[in-house]
Amino acid sequence: MNIKLSLQTRAVSLLARREYSRLELEKKLASHAQTPEALSEVLDVLEQRGLLSAERLVEQVVHGRRHKYGAQRIRHELKEKGIADHLISTAMVDLKETELQTAREIWRKKFGVIPENLKERSKQARFLAGRGFSAEIIRQILVCSDEEE
Repeated sequence: MNIKLSLQTRAVSLLARREYSRLELEKKLASHAQTPEALSEVLDVLEQRGLLSAERLVEQVVHGRRHKYGAQRIRHELKEKGIADHLISTAMVDLKETELQTAREIWRKKFGVIPENLKERSKQARFLAGRGFSAEIIRQILVCSDEEE
């Protein structure tokens, strides 16, 4: 019982600092658990008590990253954290609505001028792709940026 309490205390301590997915918490606590069953039991209790929530994690990640990154990058990050596909899909619906505007703002901050040649265009496209924006969004930004100013 003492080990479970210690494991639960560690988990709560970690969750007090930031949100974790179940997978992340399993990885962090695996070395402290005597058996995988004990760890699983502790995580189940945390989920039942509402201390461990995938929905809150998705909300936190999307809120914190939506002004810097595109939907593809955020989707990848959520998958890496072990979030269920239906939660990711729900979050992506909201992101898709504002993705073009976000990409345009990021592009304006970084470059602000229309690429004059293929080399500059490629550089700007790579930057936006690295931030997780789709090829369609990048095309719209680089083609339409001069029309909107």
